[in-house]
Amino acid sequence: MKLTIKQWIQVVVSLAVAIWIFWFLYKDVKMESLLEALQQASFFWIGMSIGISIIGFGVRAWRWKLLIDADLEKQLPTLRAFYGLMIGYLVNMLVPRAGEVARCGVLKKTEKLQLSKLLGTVILERSVDLLFMLLVIFLAFVLEREIFVGLAQELVSMEAIKLAFQEYLPLLISAVVLVVIVVYWVVNRYRDHGLVQKFHHFMRELVGGLKSVQRMKNRKGFWLASVGIWIIYFLMMYFIAKAIPSTANLSPSSVLMVMVMGSIGMIAPVQGGIGTFHALVAFILMTYGLTEEQGKIFAVIVHSSQVLIVLVAGVISLLAVAKISVITKPQAGHLRNN
Repeated sequence: MKLTIKQWIQVVVSLAVAIWIFWFLYKDVKMESLLEALQQASFFWIGMSIGISIIGFGVRAWRWKLLIDADLEKQLPTLRAFYGLMIGYLVNMLVPRAGEVARCGVLKKTEKLQLSKLLGTVILERSVDLLFMLLVIFLAFVLEREIFVGLAQELVSMEAIKLAFQEYLPLLISAVVLVVIVVYWVVNRYRDHGLVQKFHHFMRELVGGLKSVQRMKNRKGFWLASVGIWIIYFLMMYFIAKAIPSTANLSPSSVLMVMVMGSIGMIAPVQGGIGTFHALVAFILMTYGLTEEQGKIFAVIVHSSQVLIVLVAGVISLLAVAKISVITKPQAGHLRNN
């Protein structure tokens, strides 16, 4: 994947911020404490966590395949979707959010599919993930209301949010309306221009990808997979909690709160949630009586297990895709014209 100078600057700055946050968090944590925690940890439960995580990545790949298959005459092998997905996660560790485009690029190369339509399926996937994340946050609020409200009052000023909303909402609406008017004028003024026609085609394919959920043959499987992904994410973290003595007694609802904070940390625009994930997970664990050091050690073990999976599976996927591209000529299904 070729990057421009501007993109390289963004990568370097983002990585520097992530490294600084991580260093700031862990500069006072002794390596002896981490090694001692690993010695005391149950590798059975850590292995269970890694195993269920791998299954989770497989479920994600299968769910993505269901969306892609909606426009294919011949079904896409789930393994090909898995290769693209893991390469995408690997790219995200270098360039935040670039992995979503990268995984589409993999299938464009190996299966000769439309990039714009693939991007539509990814946007749809992420939208569904966001919906389920909001549902999980609501569930955490119901189960851990006292902790949740206390954190909200400590971290967020509702009065400040209200004032900012009142002040900037008119400006935001005006900006959106202005952009829509300008785009509409440009598109109509230069409708016969090659670039505008390419833009029209790209948007049609993108919208087609977004609508693929309506054409899926296995909608039930898609929604069950979406639920299963979050259950697996919870089990991954719960198993790690069971493995470490300091967190072994946490209740399932407490682990759910930790998962919510970790999910928020992963949204931050830094490589693989480095630093932000660790900070938020350690912070919430301190509210459950763990020391700051214990919280940070738990966070680094959880995050490291995921990074290990992405590195190993990502590299294997890269090698597999290279072999597919060089040795074979993929016979991809053709997209139907809608």
